[in-house]
Amino acid sequence: MTSDPFDSQSRGIPKGRLSRLSVFGKLAGGVAGGVVAEGARRLASGQRPQMSDLLLTPANITRVTDQLSHLRGAAMKLGQMISMDAGDMLPPELATILGRLRDRAHHMPPQQLQQVLAAHWGRNWRQRFARFGATPIAAASIGQVHKALTHDGRTLAIKVQYPGIKQSIDADVDNVATLLRMTGMMPKEIDIAPLLAEAKRQLHEEADYVREGQQMQRYAALLGDDPAFVVPVLDDVFTTGGVLAMSFVEGTAIENLADAPQAERDRVMTALISLVLRELFEFGVMQTDPNFANFRYQRETCKLVLLDFGATRDVTPATADGYRALLGAGLDGDRDAVRRAALAAGFIGQAAIDRHPALIDRMIDIIIREMNRPGAFDFGDRAFVGVLRDQGIEIGQDRAAWHLPPIEMLFAQRKISGTALLAARLKARVDVRGMVEGYR
Repeated sequence: MTSDPFDSQSRGIPKGRLSRLSVFGKLAGGVAGGVVAEGARRLASGQRPQMSDLLLTPANITRVTDQLSHLRGAAMKLGQMISMDAGDMLPPELATILGRLRDRAHHMPPQQLQQVLAAHWGRNWRQRFARFGATPIAAASIGQVHKALTHDGRTLAIKVQYPGIKQSIDADVDNVATLLRMTGMMPKEIDIAPLLAEAKRQLHEEADYVREGQQMQRYAALLGDDPAFVVPVLDDVFTTGGVLAMSFVEGTAIENLADAPQAERDRVMTALISLVLRELFEFGVMQTDPNFANFRYQRETCKLVLLDFGATRDVTPATADGYRALLGAGLDGDRDAVRRAALAAGFIGQAAIDRHPALIDRMIDIIIREMNRPGAFDFGDRAFVGVLRDQGIEIGQDRAAWHLPPIEMLFAQRKISGTALLAARLKARVDVRGMVEGYR
C-alpha cells in the first residue's frame, strides 16, 4: 500500500488575526535568533560579517518559507511571487530555497475541511455527491482541490478556500512586507505603498471564487474552439464565494514535458507564448499568474489545460502600447528608441539612465542582439542572462537609481517573465521574433 504524500502534511490553517500574528512573531524571533547565532559563529572564526549576510542565511530563509507555507493565503502567495518573479535575477541558493514555496502542500485536516464545506453547502453536503475524495489532489496558497463525482455522473474538481484567508489578506501583506524589509530583500528607499495596496486588491480578487469562475468562462469564450487549449467548464450549482466547482480535466504537470521530444516542447511553448501575445495585444485581458501548476498537458490530445483564473486582470491600453513600442524598437535594432520606449513605459527611471548610461546601453545591446538572432530563439541558452543580472546588480547597488515600474506593467511582466522561465525549463526553441512581428 503506497502512502499518501499529503498525509504527513495535513496542518490546520491559522485563521484568527491573533493566531496568524503569533506565527509572524515567532518567525521574527527565529530570524533574530538565527542572526545572533550566525554572527557569533562568524566572529569566532575571525570574520566581520555584514547584517545582510546574517539575515540571508539558508537557515533563516528556511524559517521564512516554513512559516509562510503554514500560514498559506497572502503570506505564502507573496513568497511564491518573489521566487517566481525574480527568476534568474536571484542568487541561485536563495532562488532554490524560496522555490520550496511553490511545492509546499500543507492542507487542511479533515475536521477543518468538514467545517468549511458545511458552512458553504450545509451540514449534509456529502449526500449531494456519489463520491467526494477526502484527500486533496492539489494544495496551493489560497485553497486546495478535491475530486468529486456527482450522482448524475459528472466528475468535478472542487477548489476549497482555506478558512480566514479573505480576512487575513491586508495584515498578511503588511507583515510579509515587514519581513522582506528586515531581510534586506525590499529596499527602504522605494515607496512601495501603491504596490502593497494593489497586491491587497489583487489578492482579494483571487479570494473571490465567483469572480474567478466568471473569468474562467471569459477565457473559454475568448479562446473559442482553439485546438491548442482546454478550459474547464464552470459548475454554477456548487460554486460559492469560497468554493469553486468545475469540470475535472485530466492532464500531467507541464514540467513533465522536459523529457519530451524537442518538437513537442517547441510546439507547446509556441502556443503559450502566442497566448501571452494575444492576451497583451488582442484580448485586453491577461491571466497574470505564471505558476507552472496553472498549466497541465494532455499527451493524448496534445492540448494545454489552463487552470486558475483568479489573477486575471484587464490590460490597460498604456501597458499594451508600451510593450508594442519596446518590441518594435528592439526588432528595428534601434538602441536609442529602445531606451526612450523603456523610459516612457516606466521600465527604467531617468535616474538610472543619467547615472549609468554605459551600463544601460550595454544591457539594451544584449537584448537587441538576442531578439534579432536568426531562426528560433533557444530558451535553453541562458548565457546572456548572467551578464544582464550582473549589470542589473551593479545598477541596483546605486540606491539613487532605484525605480518602481507602473503597477500594471509589473503584473504583465510577471506573466511574461514566468512564461520565459517555463520555456527555459523545457529548453524550448521558438520563433519569437516572427511571432512578435505580427504585433508591431
